[in-house]
Amino acid sequence: MAQEDLHETLGLEQVVELRGKTEKISRSLLAQLRDHLDTLRPLLAPARVFGKHVRSPLREDVPDAEAALKKLCEKYNGVCAKPFSLPPNLANDAVADLDGRLELYPWEYTHEAKDHDQTKTITVSSPVRHVLTYKSSYSLAQIRLAVSGKGDRRQDDIREFLVAALAMQAALDKFPGLVRLLEELRYHVQVEKNTALGDLPLVVISSSVPSFRPSDQVVLATTRLSGVPAFIELIDLESIHRIQDPLKSRLEEALR
Repeated sequence: MAQEDLHETLGLEQVVELRGKTEKISRSLLAQLRDHLDTLRPLLAPARVFGKHVRSPLREDVPDAEAALKKLCEKYNGVCAKPFSLPPNLANDAVADLDGRLELYPWEYTHEAKDHDQTKTITVSSPVRHVLTYKSSYSLAQIRLAVSGKGDRRQDDIREFLVAALAMQAALDKFPGLVRLLEELRYHVQVEKNTALGDLPLVVISSSVPSFRPSDQVVLATTRLSGVPAFIELIDLESIHRIQDPLKSRLEEALR
């Protein structure tokens, strides 16, 4: 039986067992990722991208800082309307107060779970995929609630989140060597869009260990027990034995 078929036939007891193991592995992976990013944090300082436009003890001229700021403003103008309802054209000091601290948020999405005549909207999060951005007043979950009308909508804080997310993409675009380094550490880094946040590009870091969402029947049964319309994907334990070593793969390719 294919692995995908096994995922579809999981029973509730198996899900409960996998949930405990998923939490342990997820905590370990997240702690390691935080440690790696803490080491890289000085290299991701906003001032290294936007230079004197960022208030920093080390205000210095940075090549292409003006171009980086202009590009960020252009991207902001392209995403600020829907669903954020923000006016275009950032102020000249838009990145001045960028907080250089890094934040990781679980990747979340909504899923319409169906079982016979029942359909329920479930918020699903991943235990192995995280959005990387600079610190801002809103978390990823809060910004999703704000734009959906289910949470406080503070315009300045929404703008701050957008600038922080776009600035992180700008930093990794400027220093692609950091992306290669993270990939050597068995992470996959890519820019993705979350349907709840329109065209806003988000930097997503994924572990080499994948996760999956079981059948809608199991998802609905689990949420009925918890009373909360939310579900965390489960880690595919078998995939741990199939993890590839980037260096080994590259050397094998060179020999071929």
